[in-house]
Amino acid sequence: MKSPFYFIAKPVNGSRYNNTKEVAGIELIINTSEEEHKFSNRYAEVVELPLDYKGPITVGDILLVHHNVFKFYNDMKGRRKSGKSFFKEDLFFIENDQFYMYKHDGNWYSHDRYCFIKPIVNKSSSSLKKLKQCVGIVKYGNSTLEALKIHKEDLVVFKKNREFEFLINNEVVYCMESNDILLKDERKGNETEYNPSWAKSS
Repeated sequence: MKSPFYFIAKPVNGSRYNNTKEVAGIELIINTSEEEHKFSNRYAEVVELPLDYKGPITVGDILLVHHNVFKFYNDMKGRRKSGKSFFKEDLFFIENDQFYMYKHDGNWYSHDRYCFIKPIVNKSSSSLKKLKQCVGIVKYGNSTLEALKIHKEDLVVFKKNREFEFLINNEVVYCMESNDILLKDERKGNETEYNPSWAKSS
């Protein structure tokens, strides 16, 4: 069973949503809305590769997918529906532009044009903002950025409103595209990466 163009995948842990948290040994439901995209499962395990696929992803790898892949929604009559990615049972079609990273042999890699930037703490006493705006550190680059000599751990400036947040390896990172990076800042000094306690305990 293979698709000509799509990966076939299933949600990691068998759930479409990631809306529970263990507190003192008790599993609590922290959100009950199926419409809330922030709690949809973003991790998909590859079951089958597209026909003639020659890339680095293999069966069993994990894809970091768009929040709408697994999410339920209600139609105009209030009936519960699956999105366009649904195939059957717990299987879904994943298009090439529906995922941003893949995990292979225990390591995460950016997919295609995507990169991931780590926010940094704003140390300015004159600002009320906790994080520096439009500035961060490259955590997962891509071949386009490498060709421009922008590497992992480089300090970069990016476009406004690109804070598409993910939690990867217990770190908050922003997903964006190569052309969202405006420049490499050579003045990297004593920046403090943003590592909230809630991320480390997730």
